[in-house]
Amino acid sequence: MIGGLSILLLCQLAGEVLARALDLPVPGPVIGMALLFAGLLLRDRFLRGATRPDPGVPGLGQVADALLTHLGLLFIPAGVGVVVYGPQLARYWAPMSLAIVIGTLATIALTGRVAQALMRRKG
Repeated sequence: MIGGLSILLLCQLAGEVLARALDLPVPGPVIGMALLFAGLLLRDRFLRGATRPDPGVPGLGQVADALLTHLGLLFIPAGVGVVVYGPQLARYWAPMSLAIVIGTLATIALTGRVAQALMRRKG
């Protein structure tokens, strides 16, 4: 489990370093997550032809499961923000609602288009 947590933290650290060194507008943890994803894809690609069984990343699944069990804690700051900024939310409810609806519809449409393109590409 320590190995899996170390890998997650190292990916986050690498993402933070890249984001700050290259002055990227993307948060470091997002870059770290992309690095972890790329690393797992590359590992699977190189181990696919190997004769030895896939050892996996030691403890990464356990760490992921432990973090997912406490995922609800991440919603506490959002709830506090709603309480603290309640008057502003009440004042600007119409433009914020419009932005949320438009953003959601745009995200769904873009996701559908990407899925169609990937399905066409695959076969």
